[in-house]
Amino acid sequence: MWPKKKDMKENKVVVACLVIIVIFLAGVVLKQAKPVLFPFVLAIFLSFVLSPVLDFLTRFKVPKSVSLIVIIIFSFFIIYLLSLLFYTSGKAFASELPNYSHKISSILVPIQDQIKLIVPEWEPVDWVAQFDVSKIGSFFLSSIGEFFVFMSNLFIVFIFLIFILAGRGKLKGKIKNSFDDKRSSQISDVIYKIDVQIQKYLFIKTVISFSTGVFATVVLLIFGVDFAIVFGFFTFILNYIPNIGSIIATGLPVAFAVFQFETLWPAFLIFLILGSIQMTLGNFIEPRVMGQGLGLSTLVVLFFLFFWGWLWGIGGMILAVPTAAIIKIVCRNIPPLNFVAELMSKG
Repeated sequence: MWPKKKDMKENKVVVACLVIIVIFLAGVVLKQAKPVLFPFVLAIFLSFVLSPVLDFLTRFKVPKSVSLIVIIIFSFFIIYLLSLLFYTSGKAFASELPNYSHKISSILVPIQDQIKLIVPEWEPVDWVAQFDVSKIGSFFLSSIGEFFVFMSNLFIVFIFLIFILAGRGKLKGKIKNSFDDKRSSQISDVIYKIDVQIQKYLFIKTVISFSTGVFATVVLLIFGVDFAIVFGFFTFILNYIPNIGSIIATGLPVAFAVFQFETLWPAFLIFLILGSIQMTLGNFIEPRVMGQGLGLSTLVVLFFLFFWGWLWGIGGMILAVPTAAIIKIVCRNIPPLNFVAELMSKG
């Protein structure tokens, strides 16, 4: 006997409610378990970035244990030194930010006066008073402090990372022991494709983002823009966010250059050069190296940014878009979940 249409509708409503409840509970668990899960998730991301290096070394007959030690020590010091450099530069940036309030005033007040002459009945808003630079500096400093507290616990991340990298290649044997030959072969192929695609995406994206950050830092140093290292670091992080990240990464140093030099020409030249770097690396080199693009929807990107930002703060926002990309890669390689990958696609 076929189920009635009313029963089918009720079942769909029940399933939808259960899905919402599960998502809500998962969000609560993830938020509460941040101290443990965030280092673990970051270790997983780092493992995908460093796995090609490990494979490269083992391909040249370097013992896996030696390769692992070299990779862990080298990456630990690189990340720690970069974080320390960003922290010291960021502290100086936050402490000096209030000093730029008079420069902001010198630019905004004449603009208000000109508008008042054109439109006499217009009542200008005291933007300078509303725009409390000291609050921005305090927020930035507290954010840096939170980031540095995490970096002081970097040891935990690398403990996870050691075990993840050491266990590479063992999953195939476990799958073979758990399923028959045909089924294990199918599962292994799917996992291999997912693993390779995620490795490729994160490795290439990290290299491109790091290169963009380095080029941006050099350009800003040449022009004499203050806190070039801070803006370079922001460029590196924001480059993981498609479209939106590039706009913000270019706009921040350009706006700061306007206030610093109190003239538009240096800022205009910086805008042209940084925009050219973003266009060249992001729109020409990256697609050619990456191959088939992920093409994440802007709505999906924004949702993941807000959701992971709510869950894990600034660290969550950094991992948001790579997480979305990984979910799409997984769904694209599992036929029943192809519709999810399609929903996450651009256009």
